[in-house]
Amino acid sequence: MTTDFALDDFLPYRLNVLAGRLSREFAQRYREKFGISIPEWRVVAHLSQSGAVSVREIHARVDMDKSKVSRAAARLEAAGYVEKRVNPADRRLVELSLTDRGRAMMAELAKVAAAYQHELLARAGDGAALDAMIARLMGPGH
Repeated sequence: MTTDFALDDFLPYRLNVLAGRLSREFAQRYREKFGISIPEWRVVAHLSQSGAVSVREIHARVDMDKSKVSRAAARLEAAGYVEKRVNPADRRLVELSLTDRGRAMMAELAKVAAAYQHELLARAGDGAALDAMIARLMGPGH
C-alpha cells in the first residue's frame, strides 16, 4: 500500500507536536519556580484574565477536561492560590477566583511567560509574520 501522505509533513500534526513541546518547555520553568503543573498553570492564567468563573467556563476556554480543571483547582485551593465560592445566582455552580497569594504568584508567572515569549519570538525570527500566519490559520473571529 503506497500513499502520498506523510504524517511528518501534515501541518495539524506538526503544530500539535510543536504546541506540546513548547508547553512542556514552558512548564519546566514554572514548575521549578512554583511547583505547579500544566493544568494548574492554565487555571491560574485563565483566572488572572477573567476573574471569578466556574470550572465549566475554564473547561470551555482552556480546552481541558472538567475533571482536570477540578483537580487542578483543588490543588491550587489547597496551596492557597485559589478560593472557591458558591455562585449566588446559581447555587449549583462553584466560582473560582485567585487569592492574594494567587495574584502574587501570577504576577511572577507573567514575568516568566513574557521572558519565554520573547525567547520564542527571537527563535522564530519574524514575529509579525508568525502572528499573521497564526491569525490566518485560526480564521475569522479569533
